[in-house]
Amino acid sequence: MKTSALAKTDALFGFLLTLFWFVKSDIKTTLIPITILSLTSAPLCTTGRIFPVVWWIFLHLLQFDTSNQILDVEEDIKNKPFRPLPAGRISPRDATILRWSLVPICWISSVLHGGTVLFSSMLLVLFTIIYNELQGSRHWISKNLVTAMGFTTFEVGGTLIAGCNASHMDTVGRLSVAISTAVFATTIHAQDFKDETGDRLIGRMTLPVVSPQVGRASILPLLVMWSIALSFVWRLTWAGTIIFVCFALFVGLRFLLLRSMKADQTSFLLYNMWLSVVHLLPGYWRYIGGSNIDMISPSVVYVDK
Repeated sequence: MKTSALAKTDALFGFLLTLFWFVKSDIKTTLIPITILSLTSAPLCTTGRIFPVVWWIFLHLLQFDTSNQILDVEEDIKNKPFRPLPAGRISPRDATILRWSLVPICWISSVLHGGTVLFSSMLLVLFTIIYNELQGSRHWISKNLVTAMGFTTFEVGGTLIAGCNASHMDTVGRLSVAISTAVFATTIHAQDFKDETGDRLIGRMTLPVVSPQVGRASILPLLVMWSIALSFVWRLTWAGTIIFVCFALFVGLRFLLLRSMKADQTSFLLYNMWLSVVHLLPGYWRYIGGSNIDMISPSVVYVDK
């Protein structure tokens, strides 16, 4: 009896560990930045909303990652052999069952928060299918656009759950999600340099594969321009603006000058740190910057706080 219970415990732990390895690579790229944006854009209703936000984002991220990794096992063997399928932790058949079982689970978890959150979940499933099963990730233009729209649905769902009214976002929330979508669409190719070898192997036409020089050269001006623009929109102090822009300059120069796989992995980690700051700025305006200003709006936008 004890042996049977121990075996079941080990099986459960192994299953949970497999789920973790599905999403591990995207914790820093998706779970953390989008959670930050959701909690700062809402604004956060109560601290009790933090876990539901994290859970909703994690569940939908798991749904996306299982779909993605079923189709790209060959790439993962080269780039990420620790993932469940190349590591032999789960069979392709069981991974496929898990992938499609997660769709109704995501919808059930969403409908608990209302119809608007459910709609976000349904759109996210749609973009997942476009990106993976319909091969929207094969060319850098469609990849960037579908990725940006997928992140938008993540952010809308998370922001709605974090707020006191799960069917409404105020103007700050809508503005922060719109800005985040534009930032993702124009800079998300920063994630593709570290995966260039695997992408070439499966014929994926990312920007680093199609035009590596243009891809690397574009990151520096884009990060700097976004940093300047967002410092103005969210009324960052001059000291904060200088630090933010200098960090963007540092990250952009790394991508341009340091080109090994290991360097690209570090540069991408720094890019995600920069992105997390982008997602913190609405919270800065709500709780720090905006409180010291008579007008109740970020620059050029009137807000119903």
